[in-house]
Amino acid sequence: MPARQTLPENPLALEHQVCFALAIAARSVIALYRPVLEPMGLTHPQYLVMLALWEFEPVSVKDLSGMLQLEPATLSPLLKRLESAGLLRRDRDTRDERSLAVALTDKGRALRTEALKVPPAVVARLGLDIDELTELHERLTHVIAAARNAGPAPRSED
Repeated sequence: MPARQTLPENPLALEHQVCFALAIAARSVIALYRPVLEPMGLTHPQYLVMLALWEFEPVSVKDLSGMLQLEPATLSPLLKRLESAGLLRRDRDTRDERSLAVALTDKGRALRTEALKVPPAVVARLGLDIDELTELHERLTHVIAAARNAGPAPRSED
């Protein structure tokens, strides 16, 4: 598909804003997860934490924060709620006493079996085929990288 070189007639029209489309898409897709995750007792952000732990545990809070692109102040309450639910524990890292390590409990590990039903349920609810979703994921990953590489926005001179 050739790249579009001209701006739309009204470049400020809401329907032409990438940020608007991304925000609506994110809210809409995350909303599809809610009824699938609810029986597991997880919110979407908690599910993301669990996904990272199922793949990488034990992991430091600092590393988990980086993986999830969440500030520690945002991540900490998520970890506390998951710990209260008996899904994980936070302990001093044996390699660095200044750091907290996060590890799953047996209950947290067991929840992974139920979580295996989440991706196919969400794909079915979306009604898109895997190839479309894979292409979308690749494009979004490209957009994320481009946004990171763009650096901070220039400050306006008032």
